[in-house]
Amino acid sequence: MNQVLLAQVRANAGRLIASMTAIVIAVAFVVATLVLNQTAKSTVLDSVGAQYAGTDLVLTSTDGESLADVVGPVSGVPGVRAVAPEWDTSVQAVLPDRAGARYVAVTALADDPLLRWQQLSAGAFPTGPGEILLGETEGVSVGDTLPVTTYDAAGDEITDELTVTGLVDLSGSVTAGLFTQGFVTPEQAQAWDATVTELRIAGDPDRTELQASYATRYTRLTTGEEAAELAAAAITGSSDALAVVLLVFATVAVLVAGLVIANTFAVLLAQRTRELALLRCVGATSRQIRRSVLGEAAITGLAASVLGVLAGIGLAAGVSALAGALDSPIPLSGVSVPWIAVVAGLAVGLLTTVVAALAPARAATRVAPLAALRPTDAAPLRSRSGVLRLVVGLLMLVPGVALLLYGAEVGQVLIALPGGVLSFLGALLLAQRAVPPVVALAGRLLGRFGGVPGRLAAGNATRNPRRTAATATALVIGVTLTTAMVVGAASTRATASAGLDAAYPTDVVVQDFGAGLPAPLLGQLEEVTGVTAGVGVTTAELTGPDGQPWQADGFDTAATLPVLRSTTDQQLPALGEVVLPPYLAEQFGVSGGDPVTFTAGDRSLTLTTVLGSDDVSSPRLTGTELSALVPDAGIGQVWLRLADGADTATAVEDVTELAGTAVPTAFVTGIASERAAIDDILDTLLLVVTGLLGVAVLIALIGVGNTLALSVVERRQESGLLRALGLTRGQLRGLLAWEAVLVAGVAAVLGVLLGGGYGVVGAASVLGSLSADGTVISVPWLQVGAIVVVATLAGLLASVLPARRAARTAPVAAIAG
Repeated sequence: MNQVLLAQVRANAGRLIASMTAIVIAVAFVVATLVLNQTAKSTVLDSVGAQYAGTDLVLTSTDGESLADVVGPVSGVPGVRAVAPEWDTSVQAVLPDRAGARYVAVTALADDPLLRWQQLSAGAFPTGPGEILLGETEGVSVGDTLPVTTYDAAGDEITDELTVTGLVDLSGSVTAGLFTQGFVTPEQAQAWDATVTELRIAGDPDRTELQASYATRYTRLTTGEEAAELAAAAITGSSDALAVVLLVFATVAVLVAGLVIANTFAVLLAQRTRELALLRCVGATSRQIRRSVLGEAAITGLAASVLGVLAGIGLAAGVSALAGALDSPIPLSGVSVPWIAVVAGLAVGLLTTVVAALAPARAATRVAPLAALRPTDAAPLRSRSGVLRLVVGLLMLVPGVALLLYGAEVGQVLIALPGGVLSFLGALLLAQRAVPPVVALAGRLLGRFGGVPGRLAAGNATRNPRRTAATATALVIGVTLTTAMVVGAASTRATASAGLDAAYPTDVVVQDFGAGLPAPLLGQLEEVTGVTAGVGVTTAELTGPDGQPWQADGFDTAATLPVLRSTTDQQLPALGEVVLPPYLAEQFGVSGGDPVTFTAGDRSLTLTTVLGSDDVSSPRLTGTELSALVPDAGIGQVWLRLADGADTATAVEDVTELAGTAVPTAFVTGIASERAAIDDILDTLLLVVTGLLGVAVLIALIGVGNTLALSVVERRQESGLLRALGLTRGQLRGLLAWEAVLVAGVAAVLGVLLGGGYGVVGAASVLGSLSADGTVISVPWLQVGAIVVVATLAGLLASVLPARRAARTAPVAAIAG
């Protein structure tokens, strides 16, 4: 039987290509996902965790309090070779040939070379006060002098002039593009009232003795590697969420490949029924036949898995190279291939193929040898196997849908995933009963327009429900996946955009922490290329009910709404209302709806309290009511909105130049740049995920062509008989084309309905736990309509070659088999 097995593999190699292709793609998907995940994790870790190079232990304050007082005790612990306090602060600096101040995040350099991770690209490290090392910034050179402004603990302004002693390459950092980074000596940082919430330690001290040196503080002690992982997770929002999303798509790909393989083997073995029966007649036992079929599947699965592993590594390498070439915000460097990716790829491919072949192998051995030598009709739907399929399908569909909906309700994808798999398998099992009636209904309409071939096609499509359901199922899988991907991606994008709009509602903010801004500045800024709208926010000092002075902002609500991208976290007041920050409402002892009185000189005004979000930092009144209290209230801020698709970096730079020229102390916050950077990260993630899921769709399309081709080959004698009865070659091709269009059209509509539901529910389950404001459902109707058209055409095209082959075969030869 081993020789027979190898002979069968060689003889059926061409027929097994579709199955091998499906498993190659599925394994490549799984391997590429694992490799890319590991590669991204490694490179992001290297980038974000660069500051922990050479660090053995990291002591972090968990309550935000400074650790300055424990630097000495920690340094004195035996085994500690060096300690680097991370002194952090920020300054406003005016860069050379630029107007207006820039935000610069400042960190102190480590005194000990063991813990100094910065790599110079030019110049030298600062050695004393008045010197700074900057991240490479366009227009800044070694030797430049920067005027800087900051504030001490009492809020008094501190001005300095710093000399740029060197430049450091931060291009590999995911935060480098968000703001300018500078490095100074610890003495300079402390002079600017910097705080230290982290100590980097080199050495191998006794942990018990080390912990005793700061026993009274709320801290966390980790290794340098653990601290790097925490920092990477803080930047990326935890890689586990992305891994879960990719796991969902990998599961879908494997499931689709298994269905395609099972369908392919079922048709292949049905075509070889007589061959297997002859083997039974000459002495082969049913167990030997079963082992032969499973051995054939194992060889196919192993060969395809090896190719899939290699293809997956190659795909990951290609994505990594592309991300590097496009200067992606997600740093990818080289390829990290974990051993688990190779083992998982081989195991998934082999097990999926063997498991998918179990049912066909069992069916091939249940027919008596002599009965298999003569033609047999397919078992009717009301047979024992048909009833069993109905019962099992219902038992999988009903609880699967319930689990899926519950997972979406609670926002847990790990609950929704098994529910989706169960419900989808149940729907496929019920397809034998659901598809033929729908096809019959559509066939009645087709018969009126398709002539004789159309009427024959409608009859053929319903004559063998199992064959029709098998052909439609392959396309239902592909269309369901495609629709789910499109709806899910659109909803993900819409939800993420809504979240970004809420987090970054204002693109650009211009303010001055001293005097107010001149009134004509708003009109000048609105003329900047890329700016579509702007509004001025008046500012004045009011006395609250606690007797303390508070800075309040005045808004022209109607003019402000077009400037904001979202008002979710930026509540605006109506007449008679004041929006209070949560901390201030607590300070005043009021809650939503309570009256609160503000005074300014001899004027007072009682307003109704509206509780604001944490993003509201000061009381907000309407501009009219603020002017009534303080008639000479000036413009304290200007909010600007940029055009969608505008070059944010250029627009922010132009606004900064103009504002700095008009008000030298103006401070411009280009929130749009941060929003665009995060938006780019999201686009890259969606591009990778969509590309990988597209691979799963390709598997399903292979199943469509494979099933249609095998279906036509299976009906070789039927086609020959029709030709002998007078059907022309063109009519035979038309018959098969009409049948393909009929089945594909019905499958496309059913797939769109299923896929739309899975896309919406899947997006809700994946994003529910990641989005505090819920999931925004977006259905791109134009794309969904295009899917139906393309799927129908795909079914038509898949029938062209088999129909051509059937039409070119002589009727006598076809009838002879």
